[in-house]
Amino acid sequence: MRRYFGTDGVRGTVNKTPMTAEFALTLGRAAGHVLTRHLQHKPHILIGKDTRLSGYMIESALCAGLTAQGMNVLLVGPIPTPAVAYLTRSLRADAGVMLSASHNPAGDNGIKFFAADGFKLPDATELAIETCIDDLPPLPPALEIGKAFRIDDARGRYIEFLKGSLPKRMRFDGIKVVIDSANGAAYDVAPRLLRELGCEVIRMYDEPNGYNINHECGSTYPEHMMQKVIETGADIGLALDGDADRLIACDGNGQLVDGDRVIAILAEHAQRSGVLSGGAVVTTLMSNMGLERYLADRDLVMHRAAVGDRYVLEMMREKGCNIGGEQSGHMILLDHNTTGDGLMTALQLLSAMSEQAKPLADMASDMVLFPQKLWNIVMSERKDVLADKQVQGLIAEAEARLQGNGRINVRMSGTEPKLRIMVEAADESLMLDVGEPLTQAISAHIC
Repeated sequence: MRRYFGTDGVRGTVNKTPMTAEFALTLGRAAGHVLTRHLQHKPHILIGKDTRLSGYMIESALCAGLTAQGMNVLLVGPIPTPAVAYLTRSLRADAGVMLSASHNPAGDNGIKFFAADGFKLPDATELAIETCIDDLPPLPPALEIGKAFRIDDARGRYIEFLKGSLPKRMRFDGIKVVIDSANGAAYDVAPRLLRELGCEVIRMYDEPNGYNINHECGSTYPEHMMQKVIETGADIGLALDGDADRLIACDGNGQLVDGDRVIAILAEHAQRSGVLSGGAVVTTLMSNMGLERYLADRDLVMHRAAVGDRYVLEMMREKGCNIGGEQSGHMILLDHNTTGDGLMTALQLLSAMSEQAKPLADMASDMVLFPQKLWNIVMSERKDVLADKQVQGLIAEAEARLQGNGRINVRMSGTEPKLRIMVEAADESLMLDVGEPLTQAISAHIC
């Protein structure tokens, strides 16, 4: 059983276990031992972070633990999570770490590890690190501790990597873009990248102060970006989350383009270009039935994985797919990067618009989405309510009411003590008639 690692690393409220300086130091020692015990050379690990105030504290403590265990540490400062995945490979590091709680508020933070190949650590390695936390190895001799180095050109390296994903000499001159950086890790990289490619850039929420990351901005508050597109007559709006591994877009009419529609656009464009692997894409249980039907009409298969980009990636590798993602905006484009990458996704959208000479509003415009709503039940602590026989019975009764004209997905959040209830139906009234009483009944039983 996992005690510290969730579906996306270790995460929690700062100064509460496990997100304390003491735990970060211990975790650094344990990770330093597990990740390097079979290496024959002096090991290197790269650490990036987003713009949270606590990033300084966690970075210092983790760095102390890693160097105490004999690892050299490469510090790259505030930078998107996908940049850490790329730079870990590019700089030939033995592992990478991102300090971020993604779209969570500033009071949270997280520690996410990457292997040398830029993919997230396997479950077995994370479990080995957890085991080592309880039985730390001896420290190396005094002169065998590691050093810490700052990498000053990390952001520039990442920008060049992103531009390298496009056809040579492709530019986006004349395209007006609103970019909401969520006061997060891409506050500098995102507008610089778009300007260098010729876009007219309208910046939003790119002044982080340690406290304002994700605060009523970014991919979880896309309405600000949507309104700015309408006000400025922009061609496209892009909203990132705090660590820039997810993207929510809107078209020139200010209409939302969520992850499902992005999947449809990118899959169809890749199919047209002859670069779609496996004739399929991977999404999750949350993806809309309308997307599934849209893809099927184009002879494309949609595989559904469990919710979480970790599970999407596992199925992509299993099925030989190069495009996968989540409705929430995590897009994994394996031809380009090993993890979700909001800016890479943005470039591929702009590339599709440019090559097809179409505005975003005209792309996948005939995809009809089923009405879908997500309800959240907040609990005082995480517990396995899905094993409760009464909860199972309530879900079964609700599914029977749909009579095959929709879906219900009930799951625990991977990062918070929340039960998420998604109901999708052929029409909105049926969706609400099923979802509202189901949520009320489950809430009354478990809270």
